Amino acid sequence: MNTAQAQLLRWVLVETSHPGNVGSAARALKTMGFEDLRLINPKHPGVAKMPEALALASGAVDILESSHESPSLESAVEGCALVLGLTSRDREFGPPALNWEDARPLVQAAIGGKQQVALLFGPERTGLDNHHLSLCTHRVWLDANPLYPSLNLAQAIMVCAFTLREALGKDSESMTLGTAQDASELLEYADPAAVAAMLDHWREGLEAIGYLDPANPKKLMPRLQALFARTRLHKEEIDLLRGIAKQMLLKK
Repeated sequence: MNTAQAQLLRWVLVETSHPGNVGSAARALKTMGFEDLRLINPKHPGVAKMPEALALASGAVDILESSHESPSLESAVEGCALVLGLTSRDREFGPPALNWEDARPLVQAAIGGKQQVALLFGPERTGLDNHHLSLCTHRVWLDANPLYPSLNLAQAIMVCAFTLREALGKDSESMTLGTAQDASELLEYADPAAVAAMLDHWREGLEAIGYLDPANPKKLMPRLQALFARTRLHKEEIDLLRGIAKQMLLKK
């Protein structure tokens, strides 16, 4: 794995509670050669500068210093061709689900095509919620003891970082034709932030024509989100769907 490959991976910690986990995550990433750490709505603002985070980062304080803290998850996944939400909990709605072994070739394909990839890790107590997963292209779980699948946050990051370093370290010439085609296809997909913005536009349009009752929305929008997640919309299709939403709003 080279530096250019590592820089295409964003490691996104969502609403992390414990400063020590942020420091331990930074240490795991540096050990495996990664550096792009994003902190979204941490419980303690400025968590990367807290004593416990600095202590557990050990020699990886530079990863904490260069980390990006933001209230917006959308900004962390914007421009990413692939967004993997790590959670062992099944959901009624949401993006397609994969185990980590099957997800790694997708990461290799995206990196091979020089596309940005984001890995999302949720709050320690609850994990990623449905809104977080709505911004993911896939829900991914690690193959663990089914009776106790819960991993500490830093442990989960280390497992992913170690196996990705191993996968990306393989000779790029060994990429199969199928993987190369996957990489080419990823270039055409709309990123999850664009899909989420389009869904907001559709929600407004459906309300405007009376199809969606904001006081009793039921599960219409989660169902639409799941539908679009399964179909992996292309960039030009986002423009088409926004055009439809615009016409619905004109009926208001």
